[in-house]
Amino acid sequence: MAKVAGLLNLLLVVSVALFFAGYGAAQEASGGKTEVSDVKTNAEVQNLGRKAVMEFNKRLNVKVNPENNAKRLVFTEVIKAEKQVVAGEKYFLTIKATSEDGQTKTYESEMWVKPGDETVHEMLNFAPAAAA
Repeated sequence: MAKVAGLLNLLLVVSVALFFAGYGAAQEASGGKTEVSDVKTNAEVQNLGRKAVMEFNKRLNVKVNPENNAKRLVFTEVIKAEKQVVAGEKYFLTIKATSEDGQTKTYESEMWVKPGDETVHEMLNFAPAAAA
């Protein structure tokens, strides 16, 4: 009887572990966000952050935007990133950047990477990070 109870407990533990493993995989496959763990050393993520800042600057089209007094930014680093599988991959980046007047601030950006061609990127959003 003890062997049967032990086997049932083992079966229960394995079932729960498989459920959570499958749940995580299903979330990623269905478009759930996953955190990028090696942000500081991940060249792709750092390059996407750099491109987001470059695109922000390009969209300013002038040195100072008279509507919101926005200034060009200099990329510092991506400090947090999440990835979502869509038609391609969508990255949610938290970026540190320094403005021309020397103020370093945190920004949030969404970048889309074209499926099958990682050289094609599109910035979907770029804005100051919400105050924590």
